[in-house]
Amino acid sequence: MKESYQAYLPEYDIYLYNTGEAQRAYEFFGCHYIPKLRMHRFCVWAPNARSVSVVGDFNGWDIEKNPMEPWKNGVWTAFIPGLADGDNYKYFIYGYDGSKVMKADPFAFHAEVRPNTASKVWELGGYEWHDSSYMKRRLKKNILKDAVSIYEVHIGSWRTKEGYRFPSFREVADELADYVSDMGYTHVEIMPVAEYPYDGSWGYQITGFYAVTSRYGTPQDFMYFVDKLHSRGIGVIMDWVPGHFPKDEHGLAKFDGTHLYEHENVLQREHPQWGTLIFNYGRPEVVSFLVSNAMFFMDKYHIDGLRVDAVTSILYLDYARDGCFVPNEEGGNIDGHAVEMLRRMNSTVLTNYAGAMTIAEESTAYPMVTKPPYDGGLGFTFKWNMGFMHDTLDYMKMDHYFRQFEHNKISFSMYYAFSENYILPYSHDEVVHGKKSMVDKMFGDYWQKFASLRALYAFMFAHPGKKLMFMGDEFAQFIEWDYKKQLDWFLLEYDSHAGMQRFVKDLNHIYTAYSALYELDDSWDGFRWLNVDDREQSTFALMRMSGEEAVVCAVNFTPVVREDYRIAMPQRGSLERLICSDDEIYGGSGVMPDKKLQTEKLALNGMPYSVKITLPPLGAVYYRFTLKSKGDGKR
Repeated sequence: MKESYQAYLPEYDIYLYNTGEAQRAYEFFGCHYIPKLRMHRFCVWAPNARSVSVVGDFNGWDIEKNPMEPWKNGVWTAFIPGLADGDNYKYFIYGYDGSKVMKADPFAFHAEVRPNTASKVWELGGYEWHDSSYMKRRLKKNILKDAVSIYEVHIGSWRTKEGYRFPSFREVADELADYVSDMGYTHVEIMPVAEYPYDGSWGYQITGFYAVTSRYGTPQDFMYFVDKLHSRGIGVIMDWVPGHFPKDEHGLAKFDGTHLYEHENVLQREHPQWGTLIFNYGRPEVVSFLVSNAMFFMDKYHIDGLRVDAVTSILYLDYARDGCFVPNEEGGNIDGHAVEMLRRMNSTVLTNYAGAMTIAEESTAYPMVTKPPYDGGLGFTFKWNMGFMHDTLDYMKMDHYFRQFEHNKISFSMYYAFSENYILPYSHDEVVHGKKSMVDKMFGDYWQKFASLRALYAFMFAHPGKKLMFMGDEFAQFIEWDYKKQLDWFLLEYDSHAGMQRFVKDLNHIYTAYSALYELDDSWDGFRWLNVDDREQSTFALMRMSGEEAVVCAVNFTPVVREDYRIAMPQRGSLERLICSDDEIYGGSGVMPDKKLQTEKLALNGMPYSVKITLPPLGAVYYRFTLKSKGDGKR
């Protein structure tokens, strides 16, 4: 290797990578143009390979023309002139086991459209961002105290264009930004967009962790997507998948002829349910690869948050193994190396990008998921509340009569509501694989299904915790989600679906307008049950509070109108109706409680006051509560 090249191979970067401390390994590894040399530098970690060469369009895929040289600690390098953005390439690796395989670049920024699998030479510069004011505002935000209403989207099936196999990031961005802003959502969460070979995995089986999928355009097109949403004040959360990767030959599997990224022990290597490989979190270089990957999307694409997929499968050594697993050093089932990787990722991302968030999809009672690492926690900002989701959906599937016997399915979540910082998710996982769509899960006839779903959404928005809804749920898509086609937008021609969309829109705007509904999601200071034990009538009433502001929500989960239904109130005051799910404009029956109400000095449920409300069938109503005078009792 020429001595002049060595100045462009900083040893410290390799040291950080080898020790698991790298945070921006993408600045060194992969393919980068070096202006002073007028060459592209290629760097790949393949410590056990017998030889490596760069092959591509530019050399006729000849393994002899551009051999790589071993540099330091398992890193191979090459400098090649005359390349341009869009040139296809791979690494030809003569592996330790004698295998000869062409691998995609683990750090490539772009790739061919599937089914082709080559990496592409590509620079990430050239896009002019316009979101500086948005990013400055984000720095000052305390996301835990903010309204967060997330619209989960699969880019390829939200809305497609005639004549296109895949929509482009730019096309989707222009329409999605307008739609989400109008609907009142605060964030968009996109299902994985890192490069993946199999459409049916929805992006959850990744081969190119640093390459935004070419299905929808270029890296710069994705930058436009994020920038456009930021221009409307909408945050962008991205699903991130550090739990596993597929066995495709061009991917990370057995990368240098050894189990480099995955576990060597066969009992730890594979996910039995998914047929994928598990990262070896005990290998420092793997930690560097993953932490740098999380940082990459925050750095280069201005992402506002990462929702980490399948955290349960990452944490538990016995996940889906029917008791056959390799225990940790203490004989337990927690992967300590995975715990440390997650802590490092969260600490690194959240200390470098103030105002950003990380979200754990974790379905067990693993402790302190959203507590800081210095207190023994994992360090996530939020955790999905899977218990709330399962309990409420189980309840809503139930015959109205039998709900009285399962009353606690609605109230139980408040026993642990403040143990973590929660997001209440009705995600894509709940509308596939025979689970039915959200509206079709609801018990009853056609009208009752829609009424029930409106009531459920109203309860969710009043319950402590941030909100998440999958695309199509907002207008009651009636069939299950199909990634191969766009949502059934034609349903908006029907009053019941248009009414549902209007209701969700108004619900979002009320949610973001009243801090009582979101500011104190983490303590009893922001929540109080008013009626919680009326199981015979399947009704609930609660109050959300913040400072002097309060919102009352009452829900009737039966098809029976409750005339003059009395709700306990802690203080004397007046109530002004904000929204009623049974309003005819939403497709309701038109049973409307009074617009304004006054509390009465009549004790109920241990509170000195109460108020009479007409509760609509399978309906919910919000009231703004105003005190008549200060100091009259305590909240």
